[in-house]
This record gives sequence, C-alpha cells and structure tokens, in this order.
Amino acid sequence: MSNHAEVIRAALDDREIEFEESQPGAFLVKLPGSHKLATMTWLVVGDQSLHVEAFFVRRPDENHEAFYKWLLERNARMFAVSFAVDNVGDVYLVGRLPLSSINADEIDRILGSVLTYSDEWFDRALELGFKTSIEKEWDWRVKRGESLRNLEAFAHFADPQNRH
Repeated sequence: MSNHAEVIRAALDDREIEFEESQPGAFLVKLPGSHKLATMTWLVVGDQSLHVEAFFVRRPDENHEAFYKWLLERNARMFAVSFAVDNVGDVYLVGRLPLSSINADEIDRILGSVLTYSDEWFDRALELGFKTSIEKEWDWRVKRGESLRNLEAFAHFADPQNRH
C-alpha cells in the first residue's frame, strides 16, 4: 500500500495540487473550479484498488426524475468515475480502479475527469434540481440590493425578465 500512496503523494506534489493525507493512503484533494468553486475528492488506497469519491451536489429539491435521468445519461460517457447517489439522494462522483493502473499520469487523468465532470456539469445540475430555489434567491438578492455575481450563470432562467 505504501508504494501506491507514495506515487499518489508525489503526483499531487509535482502538480502542486492542494491535499491533506488524513491517514496513510487516504488523500483529500482540493480541485479548484470555475463553476463549482472546489471539488473535494478522496483518493483512498485499499488492498486491491484505489477508491475515488467526490461530493457533487446535495439531493435535488425538485424535478427528481429529470435530474437523476440526466445524471445517468452521463454515466455511459464518463472515464474513471460515474455518478452515484447515497441513501438520502445526495450525488457523488465515485470510482474504483485497480492499483496496478496507478501511476502519476493516471492520477492526473482521474483528477482531471473528476474536475471536468464536477465543474462543467454543476450549473446544469443546479438548474435541473434547484431551479425554484435559485429563482427565489435571485429575487431576494434583487430586493435587498445584494450581488448577483455568483448567480449570473442562471440569469437565463432566474432573472424575472427571462422567466416564462
């Protein structure tokens, strides 16, 4: 196990990726994004495999069928990880890879996949599962004169001028 942990540690250090090693072989990696500010990702070395897990989004407030269908449609095209749901409906990106495949380039590809899926699909997931909440937040901020900067990606539906 220690050899694989050393490979992961060296790969993260070489790429200057922020991480904590909570226990030997268990790395919590911070992947900064542009849509989702950060995706916290676990890389955990097991006896036979590397477990990868990253929180994506909490259980949607609404539109459950379309939300989960959209996630499942993406799973077939994904590398290293796929969407999974826990017992309360929160969504994670998860994967399990053989330890024999673990090297610096593969760690880079795995983390690149996690970041790409999490960051690029975050806004659409929020739109599908939290549209009403986002519209309410928009209205509340306008009423109070608060910044809409981090809601700009949702202006196409959240701004009352664009609502149907």
